[in-house]
Amino acid sequence: MDYRKLGSNYYIRMDKGDEVVATILDVCRREGIRSATFSGIGGCSSAEIQVFRPEQGEFETERVVGLLELVSLTGNVILRDDGELSHHVHALFAYQGADGQRIAAGHLKSSTVLYTAEIELRPVEDGVIDAELNRETGTYFWSFEV
Repeated sequence: MDYRKLGSNYYIRMDKGDEVVATILDVCRREGIRSATFSGIGGCSSAEIQVFRPEQGEFETERVVGLLELVSLTGNVILRDDGELSHHVHALFAYQGADGQRIAAGHLKSSTVLYTAEIELRPVEDGVIDAELNRETGTYFWSFEV
């Protein structure tokens, strides 16, 4: 992984074997970024994608393996009420399944880079977006309380 700050944004190049979400959080910690949005593209070898099932009150996870084109990655990093960084990431992957072209999309739990991923990280300026725990989903949502 390598990255550069250009203007107020950071441009991250991930390399083979890097874990996408962990790498974004690592750059945020190194640079003292407490809240940001990001987007990106790339090629991955595996991904764990989740969909929240309200009727069960839990996430359903699908693991996809192969040559995965990361068509779209978008998300945010926020400061939780316990002082830790949290993330909310969605991704869309295209890949060749046994029965032809397929897609997998949803909440990204993790993904490993196959060749490269290119991410634009945009820190929030003039403030911080906090987060608070949503008890129904067990995840953190934006909070604008001061």
